[in-house]
Order: sequence, then C-alpha cells, then structure tokens
Amino acid sequence: MTMKLNVLNYETQKCASFALPSASCCRYPKFFMASTLPYHSKEVETTKKPFRPPREAHVQVTHSMPPHKIEIFKSIEGWAHDNILVHLKPVEKCWQPQDFLPDPASDGFHDQVKELRERAKEIPDDYFVVLVGNMVTEEALPTYQTMLNTMDGMRDETGVDATPWAIWARAWTAEENRHGDLLNKYLYLSGRVDMKQVEKTIQYLIGSGMDPGVENNPYLGSIYTSFQERATFVAHANTARQATRHGDIKLAQICGTIAADEKRHETAYTKIAEKLFEVDPDTTMLAFADMMKKKISMPAYLMHDGRDDNLFHHFSAVGQRLGVYTAGDYTDILEHLVARWKVENITGLSAEGQEAQDYVCNLSPRIRRIEERARGMAKHAPKIPFSWIHDREVQL
Repeated sequence: MTMKLNVLNYETQKCASFALPSASCCRYPKFFMASTLPYHSKEVETTKKPFRPPREAHVQVTHSMPPHKIEIFKSIEGWAHDNILVHLKPVEKCWQPQDFLPDPASDGFHDQVKELRERAKEIPDDYFVVLVGNMVTEEALPTYQTMLNTMDGMRDETGVDATPWAIWARAWTAEENRHGDLLNKYLYLSGRVDMKQVEKTIQYLIGSGMDPGVENNPYLGSIYTSFQERATFVAHANTARQATRHGDIKLAQICGTIAADEKRHETAYTKIAEKLFEVDPDTTMLAFADMMKKKISMPAYLMHDGRDDNLFHHFSAVGQRLGVYTAGDYTDILEHLVARWKVENITGLSAEGQEAQDYVCNLSPRIRRIEERARGMAKHAPKIPFSWIHDREVQL
C-alpha cells in the first residue's frame, strides 16, 4: 500500500475551527477536498439545471489497498462474526424514537407537546445551533453507509451478503438511523428552529456526499470510523450534560441515549483496528499516520443551507465555544486511540512503519499548541445569523 508519510506542518495551520480546515490552509495534497468555487446565491434560483452540489469533493485517491490484502479481511471473518457482531442489539431490545417523544395516539398528546415546548424555551439559541448541526450530521446516514460499502474486502456486494462485514454495515446503519429520527422529531416539536431550512441543509448534505480520505481502503476506514464514532459519542454526551444544566432532563436523556449507542459502535470499530494491528501491524501503522496527517474530517464538512458557504465552520465554532466538541477533544481522542491500541509497544515494523509510529506517538503536543492559539483567536469571534434559528445571531 502506497501512503505518503511526509509530515504535515501543523505549526503553519491558522484555522480557528476545531474540525476540518478549509482547503486553502492545508498543505497535504489530499486535503484539497472542499471546492472553493463561489456560491453566492441565497436560494436555488432555478430547478431547470441539473442538480449540482454547492460544494464538491475533489482530488480523491481510490483503491489504494493492494488486491492481496483483501485476503486478510477474508481470513478474519470468523473473528469478526464472534467479536464484532456482538456489539449489535436485537431490534426488539433497542430503544426507538417514540420512547422519548409525546405519544400522538394519547389523549394527552397536546399537553405533552406543550410541556416539551415550555422546556425548550429555556434553552439558548447557541445550544440549538449545535443540536441542529448534530442532527443534520446524523441525518446524512445514507452517505455513511455508502462509504462503508466502498471498502475493498468489506463491501456488501449484493445488498444482502451474509459476511460479518456486510451484516455489521446494514445493522449499524439501522441502529444509527434512529438518532437522526429522534433529534429531528424533537426539534420539530420544540418550535425553536426553522424546519424548512434544517430540511434543506439535510438534502444539500446528502447530495454533496463526503470524502474523508479513506480511499476505499479498510485500513484507513477502520482508523477513521474509530476516531469518528468516539467524536460523535463525545459531542452527544456533551449536549446531554448541557441540556441538564439548562433544566431539560428529557432532552438530556435523548442526547445521552444516542451517545451510548455511539460508544458501543466505537468499541466495535476500535476492535477491528486493534485486530489489524495484530495481523498486519506495518500497514495499519502506516494507515494511522496517513489519516492523522490528512486530519480526520468530520462527516458533515460539506454542510450547506443554501445561504452560508461556511456553515460547517460556523457550526463548529459555536460547538468549540460551548465545549460540545473542541480541538482539545480531538487531541484527547488521538491520545485515547494511541493508548487503546498500544501503538508505542508495537514492534517488528519496517523503517517506514517506525517513522509512522513516531509520528502518531508524538503528534498530540503539537496539536495542543494549535488548540491554544485557536482559543485565543476565538475570543474575538463575531456574531452571525443562522438560518436554522430564523436568522437570529449567535456568537461564533
């Protein structure tokens, strides 16, 4: 597997966002994914032209895993059946969105909705910006299943394959589908957001897709999904804690329940990467370094509402300020995975593998320094309107 291991010059980064930097401030060539073409229209002006996403991914690398590596994934299918599928829950034992929402068949439905709306009135706008952003990210689930199904050696060839990889991808998607459903219905009932603008954002995002830089490569994919599932766990757990502080215990329960799902899914993905470190440590180490040099892009980085060309950056900045998901969390996740996979203790690596090992093991202090600079820049952030909350202004 060919992977570029040139060191990303983090010291030159000037991006205030904790998540994916804009293409113009990145030096790693594969990072140039988000189009910088101007998109000035506040609304889609015509329906006569063929659909074209307002932001598109470019310079993708595909199929970077040599064909003979596919045999490794076939050889561990028995292990995956016994160790990964156990992290799925039977449908009859799963929670469903209706468990947390007013019952439309109940005589007390309108009273329950009124109570929900009264609680929501006490929650500030900036919290709703982050909650909407989290929900929109969850609602782009078709994109994430598509990404899983591009992985060489793991894809579901027929749509009903019986391999553990295919079973996991379908059932994981089914479990994740409840997250967006629940948050979407809560936000609709809350009366606090402009649902049409939220719905447009979801449609734009699914239409735009994503390119997290995994290159159809399951080594890269296992690193990405391990990191990303932990990131979503952190974000939902923090929105749960903040809902409690704002006095909405039921919303806290909603966010906390979603966080628990993400934690369980994280466990499965980190176990896959751990197994790859065991059976093919050199390639997996190179994959870890490669993904960290690209920087882990958040799945909704192409977010757009028809108006704001920098919507994801703005949403991320609010999340950073509120402490929902921060640059510090990003670094904590890196350190967690290095420790979880015992990266420092892995031996028998090639010279290139050792270079990659040194890189990932010594990366977090450098990111911490960037985090400190980003915090200083954030103090001077302006207020901007968000279409999700009827164009009310929120500080970034």
